[in-house]
Amino acid sequence: VEFTGEADELLAVHVRPDGVEFEPVPDLEQAEVPEVTEYAESEWGLEPENLVCIGPAGENLVRFASVMTTESRAFGRGGLGAVMGAKNLKVVTFAGDAAPDVEIEFPSEAMDVHREAATSDHTMKRQGTNAGADYANSVEALPTRYFSERQFDGIEGINGDAVESKKYKKGTCSQCAFACKLPTRDEESGIETEGPEYETSMAFGSNCDVDDVVAVMKSNELCDRLGLDTISAGDTIAAYLMAEDEFGNVDLIHELVEQIGYREGIGDLLAEGTHRVHDQLGVHDWTVKGMEFPAHDGRHLHGQGLSFATSNRGADHMYASFYAIEYPYVHKSKAMPPHGFDDKPQRLVEKENHNAVLDSGVVCKFSRDFIDEETLGVLFDTDYDHLQEIGSNIVTLERHFNNQRGFDRSDDELPFDIPGFPHALSDYYEIRGWSEEGVVPESAVDGVSGAAPADD
Repeated sequence: VEFTGEADELLAVHVRPDGVEFEPVPDLEQAEVPEVTEYAESEWGLEPENLVCIGPAGENLVRFASVMTTESRAFGRGGLGAVMGAKNLKVVTFAGDAAPDVEIEFPSEAMDVHREAATSDHTMKRQGTNAGADYANSVEALPTRYFSERQFDGIEGINGDAVESKKYKKGTCSQCAFACKLPTRDEESGIETEGPEYETSMAFGSNCDVDDVVAVMKSNELCDRLGLDTISAGDTIAAYLMAEDEFGNVDLIHELVEQIGYREGIGDLLAEGTHRVHDQLGVHDWTVKGMEFPAHDGRHLHGQGLSFATSNRGADHMYASFYAIEYPYVHKSKAMPPHGFDDKPQRLVEKENHNAVLDSGVVCKFSRDFIDEETLGVLFDTDYDHLQEIGSNIVTLERHFNNQRGFDRSDDELPFDIPGFPHALSDYYEIRGWSEEGVVPESAVDGVSGAAPADD
């Protein structure tokens, strides 16, 4: 579904088997995400999974506004919610029982993957991504107090055990047998949310100097209601806390989340994100390509640091998930030492290509424990080398898109130094077949599906 242009009034767009309807929804102006969900149920008879929407943050063009679905699932990174808001598009619904007129035969390996995921004993089933919080903290890879430190002495208050203590039932994505989601509830305060995941525990926990999981749960819940990316929101608030010497002020943090969502008071400034406001705050710019950093600190995980720099989306840990092979507890058989760059540029290229295929195929990044390279080839009815080629084409087209908008090597810089980084970056470009300045030659995109003309 592609939307172009801008509506004159706030709209709901209904996608149904018999066509598309555009409906003005003035009653939903500045509505929070749960209000949109309730409206969809009462007015249209639709469930939360039938819609994607924005909260006030998207309408108010917060730079890191999310697109929300199923009420608590956020497409957060990059500010897609602000794009919807700029188009006056409040909600898109999908309903009906239409099915494609094509038969798909799933290989037996597909059921094997589901079976293994369903029956495996995995800590992520109990603690989600917070299962790795203690380890990251122990090796000084957990950003703390707006990146001024890498180890948090209050980790026990926000780690996997802390989150698991608030989990009250299983949660999963559609069709998934793994069930690693985190429906959590605090009986005393009445706060109920889904999460926090590890990145949120970093951004609103250690990076804000907060060691109370319930406080982080509330930050997470507020972001979901307003439609905000928790990583960028938490990091930007952490920058403000550093500037004001207010680390650990939980009440202020929650007030700032609301002010950002509605662009009120200081929130109007912070809604622009760290990259645009760091000078005014008098703090260091902890972003790449304007995107705030997640956890998995590149000052310890050098390959992940290189990955933050090369990612076409900016500081995005999931673009290559390189941290997974620098944490030996994740990939014991394929682990690489966290320090140094030996063989890492080549490995990074392969990881980026791999993840581009996963994203395009709608395959969960956490399937890595159940889907190996051979299985992935079987599932897509091809060989893995071909999938690597497809992934490479995707990454190259993305980079070409960025190049056409002025991006080059100068945008692949980190806000911290790693010995050997410039040489590793050059090696990465050479493996990709790009110029020393990180520019894709036109010959590399000629004939690749989806490539736009240079002057487009």
